[in-house]
Order: sequence, then structure tokens, then C-alpha cells
Amino acid sequence: MDVSIIIVNWNVREFLLKCLETIFKFTENITFEVIIVDNASNDGSTEYLRRQFQPQIQTGQLLIIENRQNLGFAKANNQGLKEAKGEYTLFMNPDMEFTENTVFKLKQYMDSHRDIAACTTKLLYGDRTTQPNIKTNPTICDQVLILLKLHHLFQPKCLKKYLRKDFDYTQESEVDQIMGAFVFIRAEVIRLLDGWNEEYPIWWEDVDLCYNLTIKGQKIRYVPLSEVFHFEGKSFEQKSSLPKQRRFITGMLIFFKKYRPWPQYLLLLILSPISLFLAYIVQLLKIKPRTQSKL
Repeated sequence: MDVSIIIVNWNVREFLLKCLETIFKFTENITFEVIIVDNASNDGSTEYLRRQFQPQIQTGQLLIIENRQNLGFAKANNQGLKEAKGEYTLFMNPDMEFTENTVFKLKQYMDSHRDIAACTTKLLYGDRTTQPNIKTNPTICDQVLILLKLHHLFQPKCLKKYLRKDFDYTQESEVDQIMGAFVFIRAEVIRLLDGWNEEYPIWWEDVDLCYNLTIKGQKIRYVPLSEVFHFEGKSFEQKSSLPKQRRFITGMLIFFKKYRPWPQYLLLLILSPISLFLAYIVQLLKIKPRTQSKL
């Protein structure tokens, strides 16, 4: 088996249907499987898939894993990884669409670049503008600004560096961090890391994954040899600002406690209640928050 495509789904049935349609339409010249891990959706996702993709299920090309509760992104990905048979694993979000044979292109690239552990490609919003999916490793400066939502007001040097405002999305480049929405990685590498870190309830698990790759001397590369549409955040649009901010802060604190000096962790811990209060105000005033990629 060449590639295992693992998709974690939660209540985005229509996006997942379109995602699978484009995968099976455009993926050619390789052997592949698709593993859907459904985190207790209540929109009939799994029943619908079993009707629409019965041939692929019968041949074993599509596997559906149904969870009785939402286990989060990392745990669900690891469930899929346990079943995966591919030499490579593509972790992708359900709100994505292919327009060409992207998986084959990435496999060819990785076959000819054995020193690369993981890569991603160019992501597009629905209006065809480029989605920034590259960052550097987080520092206390940029995370304090984000925690206090000051990044919406001004962007000093440390924040611009973290968000890679200078990054050229037309050029291939070695990078520190790629968005967890689309990660093409060697199966042997992700298994050496014991999969995704399940300490993170949601968010920051991709930061941890990339950081662990780089500190172990593994290379991550941005490769704009294909384009993939990403209708960002459709699952989490269903959550209000306060719960999302709480999950974000939890992931941030776990990361800083593990990898950064304790005074930095302590500072973020002290500022966390302020951040939650600001998220509550945003929720109360029904302000639609912008993701970091749209800053």
C-alpha cells in the first residue's frame, strides 16, 4: 500500500462527502486507502457514507471507524494510524477538496527526497486566495500577544516572524511548522513518534508534532507542486468563542510546560483568565473571531 489517507470527521457530512468524491476522482497511479474516524457525529455522517461509498467499503478502500464520543483530533488520528497500511500517511481535514492528483505528486516528491520526513502543499480558500499554513515555532512574545488578542490590533516583529508574514508560498522551502489540516508524512516516522500527542485535547497537537520532528533532526518541507482547497474550520464553527479559547489555552499551556522555561509557562497561566474573559466578551457581543491564518 502506497498511501493511507486519514480524515477525522465531526458533523461536517456534506464537506466530507465532497472531500471523498474528489479523493476517489483524482487519486490515480498509486495504491491507497481512506480511513474515516468519526468523532460521534450526530448529522448522520457515517450512515450517509455507507450508502454513498458502498463499493469502496466492500473492496476495503474505505474504512469507517465510529466513536461513541468525541475523542479529539489527536486520539482519532492515532486510531486511524493503527489501521493504516500505507508507506505514507496523509492526515487531512474533511473540509478539503482535490482538483488534481495531489497524493500521487506528493508521493513522487517524497520518493525522490528521502531526507524529508513530512511535507505539505499549497492550500487555497474557497475564493482561491492562498491560505497561510506555515509558521515558525512559538515564543513567549507572540503567544502573549495572541492570548490577549492584541494581534488583532498590531503586529510587532515577533508576531510577524511567528506567522511567517514574509513567507513566499510560490517557492519550495524547509519550514518549522505546517498546519495539521494537511500533513503528508512517512508512516515509519509518525510511528517512531508514537503518533500524535494525545495530551492535547484539540489544537497545538500539530505544533507539538512538528516541534518533535525538528528537535529529532527530521526535515519538514513546504512543496507547492499542487493546490488543495480548504474551507477552513467548518467543524469548529459549531463551537462558540469561549470553549474554543479554553481549548486553545489548554494546548498552549501544555506545550510551554513541556518545552519552554517555567517562568514563561507561569506567565501564560497567569494571563489565561484574562484571555478567557476577552473570549467571553467576544461571544457576548457575537463578534465573529478571525483565525490566525487570516490576520
